[in-house]
Amino acid sequence: MKKILHNLQYVILIPPWREKNLRIGNYTKFRDVSVGFPSSSWQIQYDNSSFYKDFLKKTSLLLLFLSIVFISCGKQSPEEVVLKGKTMGTTYSVKYVNPAKSVSPIQIHTEIDSVLKHVNMEMSTYIPNSEISRFNAFNKTDWFPVSKDFVIVLRQAKYVAKISDGYFDPTIMPLVNLWGFGPEKRNEKIPTRAEIDSAKKLVNFTLIDEKIDTPEIRKKLPEVYLDFSSIAKGYGVDKVGDFLESKGIVNYLVEIGGELRAHGVKADSSIWRVGVVNPNEEGISIAFKLDDLSIATSGDYMNYFEVNGKRYSHTINPKTGRPITHNLASVSVVDPSCMIADAYATAFDVLGPEKGFALSESLDIPVYMIVRKGNIFEVKMNSEFKKLIGENNIASNKLRLKNRFTKKTAIQR
Repeated sequence: MKKILHNLQYVILIPPWREKNLRIGNYTKFRDVSVGFPSSSWQIQYDNSSFYKDFLKKTSLLLLFLSIVFISCGKQSPEEVVLKGKTMGTTYSVKYVNPAKSVSPIQIHTEIDSVLKHVNMEMSTYIPNSEISRFNAFNKTDWFPVSKDFVIVLRQAKYVAKISDGYFDPTIMPLVNLWGFGPEKRNEKIPTRAEIDSAKKLVNFTLIDEKIDTPEIRKKLPEVYLDFSSIAKGYGVDKVGDFLESKGIVNYLVEIGGELRAHGVKADSSIWRVGVVNPNEEGISIAFKLDDLSIATSGDYMNYFEVNGKRYSHTINPKTGRPITHNLASVSVVDPSCMIADAYATAFDVLGPEKGFALSESLDIPVYMIVRKGNIFEVKMNSEFKKLIGENNIASNKLRLKNRFTKKTAIQR
């Protein structure tokens, strides 16, 4: 009994300056209270008198009962952890239900930062010594060693480029820089036709070769540049999700710059709900449940510049060499892989509300579009998206999408 009393005294005897750490009515939070107070006044004094023996016996039984209650309540109330940080020039947020024997949230946070730092060192054109920056600066057509993950992302990017007939292209970098949306300083001027035509000669995904076994990549022209900005965030989301699952964390929601991956359930056992923000940033256009799936959004309302009152979007059409000019404000894509959803979101965005919508239907990829019609916005949902948001179809659509994903893209993984 004395051992029980010693173990529990720090739960019951809370000094006034530590009371703010408690949350009334949530017994699970008692485990967060620090132990080992330095003051000797907190130690229970024992002697051999019958009074103290009786006191200790009754107190020990009471504390034992309370400890059972606390432990029972703790098992019934799983903890939902929220971690936030910065990466890829934006922010990230990770929510997960902490399993009983998981490592500490502090350690998970540290390792997530490490995972994202590694992704940046592979994919970021804003880091001079990243893999992609070193390859872009490599002014030769020899094979260039990269990580296996780099080749996987490149292959997926080339696959989407082929499926979209080049409206998505990972070699878009010369045009991105020309229009001032890359790591180079923006000059706020409109490029000439000659400058655009010159840059377009370097934009073609077939100008890059890759080998997965070695792994290596090479350019067919020394001036060719790669840009993974339209696929890297989604890839980062997938990597964080995979990391969490490797730690036994199967209930989570990962978000990087608006790209999301949801898996499992929340602490209250309900399925994660996600929403698509209106282009005018006033409220949510639609909210729905997402389980074991990802969603990525591309739009022209977040990153642009204006010259003489005309808006120029950061999304460049590889075919014209110019920013997109159609009336598609945003497009959201759902897929088991956030990397794939990210790439297709850009492809459909470049294609526009008609061609992009038609391609999404042919590929059976759920798509939600917000289209400008004068001063208002109209919504377009393809057939796969309508099936996805049906309340009674969540489980069946999750399985169907995963099967479709396996059949169509397994060769790219």
